[in-house]
Parts: sequence; structure tokens; C-alpha cells
Amino acid sequence: MQRPRRLGLTGGIGSGKSTVGQMLAEHGAALIDADQIVREVTGPGGFAMPAIAQVFGSQFVDARGALDREKMRIHVFAQASARQQLEAIIHPLVARFSQERAQTALNAGAPLVVFDIPLLVESKHWAARLNAVLVVDCHPETQIARVMARNGLERAAIERILAAQANRQERLAHADMVLCNDGLTLDALRQQVSALVQRFGL
Repeated sequence: MQRPRRLGLTGGIGSGKSTVGQMLAEHGAALIDADQIVREVTGPGGFAMPAIAQVFGSQFVDARGALDREKMRIHVFAQASARQQLEAIIHPLVARFSQERAQTALNAGAPLVVFDIPLLVESKHWAARLNAVLVVDCHPETQIARVMARNGLERAAIERILAAQANRQERLAHADMVLCNDGLTLDALRQQVSALVQRFGL
């Protein structure tokens, strides 16, 4: 495999994906955070908001002109078609802004652009835009324990989130590289990332 310049980074909730992304950024990678772009396009006056108001109604827009995230979360968990409608609005915007920011970073001389994409496997259009995919993997029980400790969510709520994401086998099937993050201290994880970055010229 040639040294990648566009690396997709993914993993289930609680896998440690975002932590790995920050560590790669510390080594000199340009980090493009898909969740951050989602927050921007669904924030007050965001690019996605006119279409969201049109498709779902003004009750999903809060007083600031942003997406009412909690109300929408309940709605899309109850209706699979609503999730598809929302993704059809948001995903193209995330892809557009991700590519624009990546090209800016590459033009500025970044040796590697890391796309932190929670739903990389679910969003079929990403494969053609990436040189390689790094999956941060761990056991589902590890994910549940971490999210319960971090967010205070009940187990049943986390299990619903896991069920809505690609499963472990599906993510691993898309991986060019796998970083196992089960039972690691933060320092041990950092050492794993340090060993990986040599492949990327960082």
C-alpha cells in the first residue's frame, strides 16, 4: 500500500476514535472532524437548517435557529425513514465541507489529512475519497462501559445507539489498518499511534 494522504478514521461510540484522531493531529496530521461539521451546518443559521425546517417542520428548529438535537434524536430513533431523510440533507454538506478543508490542508503542505468519520461505513460515498481506512476497534462491552462512565447514559440507551451503527464486523471488513483499543492505558494507546504514524510520513 502506498503511503496514504487521505486517511479515514472510524470506530463505534466509545471506541476511542476521537482520542486517536487528536493524537494523530499532535503528530502533524490535519484533522477533519465530521461531527464538528455536522454541528456547524445544524447550528444557528447553518447550511442544513432551511432544508431541515422544510422537511421536518419548524418544531425541530429551536429559538436560536439551530436544530433541536434532542427532539430530532428521539424522532429518528423512532422512525428509520426520518433518519434517512436527515442524512440525505446533512451527509452531502459534510462531504462537501470535508473535501474543501482537506484540499486547503493539502495545498498548505499537510503530509496527511485524517477524516474523523463516525458513520464512514454507513456512508457509502466515502470509500472513493480515501486512500486508506483506520478502524479503532474494541469489544462492545468496553464501548458500553466507557460511554456509561463518560456520558452517564443508561445501558439500554447506549445499546440503541450501537444497534443504529455499523456493527464491529462490518467496520473491520472496511479496514486497511486496525488499532485495538481494549484494556489500554492512554500512554499505551499513544505508543500504538506513534508506531502507526511512521507509515504516514509524520
